Amino acid sequence: MRSSKKQSKSEFVVTVLENPYIPHDPTIKQAEFLVDLRKDGLYGGAAGGGKSDALLMAALQYVSESDYSALLLRRTYADLSLPHALMDRMDEWLRNTDAAWKDKTKTWAFPSGATISFGYLEAEKDKYRYQGAEFQFVGFDELTQFTETQFTYLFSRLRRLEGSEVPVRIRAASNPGGVGHEWVKARYITPSPEELSRDDRFFVPATLTDNPFLDQDAYTESLDYLDPVTKAQLKGGDWDIKAAGNKFREEKFKYVDQAPAGLKLIRFWDMAATEPYPGNKDPDWTVGLLMGEKAGYYYVLDVFRCRKNPKERDEMIARVLWMDGNTIQQRMEQEGGSSGKDDILSFAKTLFKGFDFRGVHPTGSKEVRANGVSGAVDNELVYLVRGQWNSAFVAECCAFPQDGVHDDQVDCFSGAYNELIKYRPRQQVMTWGGVGLSGGGFRV
Repeated sequence: MRSSKKQSKSEFVVTVLENPYIPHDPTIKQAEFLVDLRKDGLYGGAAGGGKSDALLMAALQYVSESDYSALLLRRTYADLSLPHALMDRMDEWLRNTDAAWKDKTKTWAFPSGATISFGYLEAEKDKYRYQGAEFQFVGFDELTQFTETQFTYLFSRLRRLEGSEVPVRIRAASNPGGVGHEWVKARYITPSPEELSRDDRFFVPATLTDNPFLDQDAYTESLDYLDPVTKAQLKGGDWDIKAAGNKFREEKFKYVDQAPAGLKLIRFWDMAATEPYPGNKDPDWTVGLLMGEKAGYYYVLDVFRCRKNPKERDEMIARVLWMDGNTIQQRMEQEGGSSGKDDILSFAKTLFKGFDFRGVHPTGSKEVRANGVSGAVDNELVYLVRGQWNSAFVAECCAFPQDGVHDDQVDCFSGAYNELIKYRPRQQVMTWGGVGLSGGGFRV
């Protein structure tokens, strides 16, 4: 039985360098990842370090063995099937080889009898889909998108036949950030002394400079457009920086007395609010944020906020809609399930009747949805029309996401921005309430 925790040079040559299914030699960092035979390993950190190729190479190392089965996982099937993602890249590598693709099971079968399958764990319960299965290799792409319990459950699927020389391995690739950031960091980056003594896991950090196959200058330029937190995570592989009150920087907001004519306008609504009461003296707000775009610049013209009972709230919103006029698009975050659909339908029939009104299904966490507009602010593409709402709005943005009590305005800010970049609304009438596009609005 194999006792070494590293592949020998001759074994590395056979399983990697002479492997007919691996189309190019690994980088130095990828080789470090591949020769390590400890059970549990993570590769990556910064974007562009060759994570996907490292994971595919690791999965392919032992396909010459008949008793070898591998599983490669992403959080959703959509992530798995994206262009140049794991499944597409593996197809590029194997389509002209003697490996056979079985589309029904999303599995590559090799002449030896070995298999590599693709799967996903979108919901927590999806891990039980693999109950009873046996794998010698399980690979997680973008590990920080998974929960810790999804990850640890798959260890129960690792097993091999008595006397087999195939190592059992869990391998993962990931950048910092995401829902699983903290547990991944604790497991691999800053493990406790007790976990360090286990000596059954390892981490291979890799950055853009470790990948000679990538156009580093072009990719670096693309990463520079990200918000500061995400840029530090992806460009520098920074596991310590957190999206905790530093998505937005106050000095990056720009101000104008009046927005230009010719804007494409959307007002985005968040209706989650109640009146203050003894048990909750600081509840959420109803928010309606008016935002426009022209020539790649974005202008926040008005932020309406109130905390009233539904009757008073609707009366105040009706006045805002009268000021907006029916040429401005009205959008509202739509909660999941039938109740969210019913709420949108009810508003469409009553308060927003006669307006261009639609519900918008949110995708991703609040932080993820705010990434785009955070990047726009950081690149000084966002202007605020001066008004009495400015200070409360900027304060909430700069406290987002963990230091602030409320995020209603930020949700509308990111919602409006994401709608403006997603669609190209028809040209709007460039007056608001008959008085031009100056700041103001209602405050309660």
